[in-house]
Amino acid sequence: MTVESSEQPDSNLREYLTAAHEDYLKTIYILANRGSKVSNSTLSNQLGVTPASATNMVKKLAELKLVTHTPYQSIKLTDAGQKVALEVLRHHRLLELYLHQILNIPLEEVHAEADRLEHVISESFEDAIADALGNPTLDPHGDPIPTREGHVDPVQGTPLDQAQIGRVYRLIRVLIQEPERLAYLGTLDLLPNAIVTIIERAPFQGPLLLEVNNVHHAIAHEMATHLIVAPIE
Repeated sequence: MTVESSEQPDSNLREYLTAAHEDYLKTIYILANRGSKVSNSTLSNQLGVTPASATNMVKKLAELKLVTHTPYQSIKLTDAGQKVALEVLRHHRLLELYLHQILNIPLEEVHAEADRLEHVISESFEDAIADALGNPTLDPHGDPIPTREGHVDPVQGTPLDQAQIGRVYRLIRVLIQEPERLAYLGTLDLLPNAIVTIIERAPFQGPLLLEVNNVHHAIAHEMATHLIVAPIE
């Protein structure tokens, strides 16, 4: 499904949004897009804040008409809130790709750097980055980059833990941002475009034995759920 928002957020409103406002909107979008129920508790866990802080921020966002929230129901972005979230996400993912591809910053470091920069770059700087990179559609994790107009093309794939044994796949997306785990995946060559085959799957959600670019590795079942693959026909 292509995500599109026709409403432009009020330009005066944008002047009053802080980095914290934008972080919440971006996080709500990401969680909802991955099929998670967005609640105050999931936001507090994801953002590393107290439940009370998350509750207060959601109330502020609702007052600004950027989210809708009914007690015990999911928090949802309004059209204006989604527009802000997609714009910040575009900044973030373009920055990640620029940092990794042009400045050669390791993949495990680009997320934190992009988090710091995404709130301060101008639209003209965003356009310059996009032009320099050839208007890319994917960031270095394989996540889709929203267009300037707010379109997002979905990335179709299967979590690695659900892949067929013996079938050859290409790793197309890594849904992990933690530096330590990304660095570990790098030591296994489990990064986007890697060629992966499940050799053996242990029962009871045990580890998976993989062939990655012709080398055998074992990986925990939980980590495999965050790796998205597509079959090579």
